[in-house]
Amino acid sequence: MRALTTPAGRYRAVAIAEAVSWAGLLIGMLLKYGPVGTEIGVQVFGPIHGGLVLAYIAVAFMTWPVMRWSTGVGIAALAASIPPFGTVAFERWATRTGRLQAREPAPAGA
Repeated sequence: MRALTTPAGRYRAVAIAEAVSWAGLLIGMLLKYGPVGTEIGVQVFGPIHGGLVLAYIAVAFMTWPVMRWSTGVGIAALAASIPPFGTVAFERWATRTGRLQAREPAPAGA
């Protein structure tokens, strides 16, 4: 739980949760439009996924200035919420390229 105390840790946790909810929603859609024909998966995972997408967007906006992402990186983080599992792909890339490493605090007034 200590990882949730840092901006990068919160970002990672929400990115992974959003991707897991995508998986649940995709399974729910398979059940709805497949041979089973039940909407329960979509009814359960639809609102969960929607809430986690909003949480991801909020956390991405909060992480952007703290990690000093460029405009392009910040927009890519936000765009990662659109395709399935895009948040995990972006998180992996950002970790690999050092964009989710702890930064020195920005100078006051900057």
